[in-house]
Amino acid sequence: MATVTMKELLEAGVHFGHQVRRWNPKMKEYIFGERNGIYIIDLQKTQKLFRDALNYVTESLTERPNQKVLFVGTKRQAQDAIKEEAERCGQYYVNNRWLGGLLTNYQTVQKSIAKLKEIETMREDGRMEMLTKKERLKLDREHEGLMKNLAGIKEMGGPPDMMFVIDVRKEDIAVKEANRLGIPIVAVVDTNCSPEGIDQVIPGNDDALRAIRLFASRIADAILEGKQVGTEGGAGRVEESPEVEDEEIDIAASLRKAGITDPDEEGEGEDDAEEDSAEIAVADQTWETSEATHEDPAGGSYAAQAPGASTDVDVRPEIDKMASEKVAEATESETKESNEAAAS
Repeated sequence: MATVTMKELLEAGVHFGHQVRRWNPKMKEYIFGERNGIYIIDLQKTQKLFRDALNYVTESLTERPNQKVLFVGTKRQAQDAIKEEAERCGQYYVNNRWLGGLLTNYQTVQKSIAKLKEIETMREDGRMEMLTKKERLKLDREHEGLMKNLAGIKEMGGPPDMMFVIDVRKEDIAVKEANRLGIPIVAVVDTNCSPEGIDQVIPGNDDALRAIRLFASRIADAILEGKQVGTEGGAGRVEESPEVEDEEIDIAASLRKAGITDPDEEGEGEDDAEEDSAEIAVADQTWETSEATHEDPAGGSYAAQAPGASTDVDVRPEIDKMASEKVAEATESETKESNEAAAS
């Protein structure tokens, strides 16, 4: 079954959003709190919605195993994961640049794909060797340019039946085109994005390499599972939550211990705070959070340890470090944009 655990989400840094000043208010319901000016995403909601999305993909491919799924992620961090995972599950991808009209004006795109295939055929049958050196160089450059943008869709043969998107803010044109054609979208939506127009929202970090790889790999697993079940017959469904007795990870306590607070909790009574904490407690791994330590009876902490051992785990340094890196990255990006604007 294609699924995801809370520990995997934590280790991949899925809970780190963008700077507070860059947030989109429409993502408020998915935000747990903030730390050092960075929003922290509610992983309990992420886990549930991610599993719902995996169910959706699996069941869709079970009903129609020949569905075409287009993976879209053109930002630098996503390019490799998008290509590799799409190819692994036999699907299609766009990881360099989204061509305007790729979906809504697919006939024009098909002409470029036909040109790409023609050049490849000329290479195979020897016709390229009959051309002059200048003509060959021209075709080679044309082939290289076409491959950058069309390599992942040259065999798609028409608009996809579903899209998986990393960073809907950057891929806004792709989202609009899919919405216009009624193509369902499964997407990772960060705190600076709008979830509108997305059929299956997965709130999470769309910048970290490990997070992107986790999202893409699980979607690919769900596709493979759905195709297999649909071909062999039967029905597949991701389990809602593996039952693990006496195992608990209290996300609320961990984040509060790190000094991460939920602005909406200000003024709440003790009963409300306890209720919130109880709702966020998830039974994916054995992590009982106390005031000073995380005890793991199963021995499954971030660092390898013997069964039955316990260790002190302070999440504050890691959160501070990643939050600082996120701020530095955003500042560098802003400086670069300002310099480019000034130069132009």
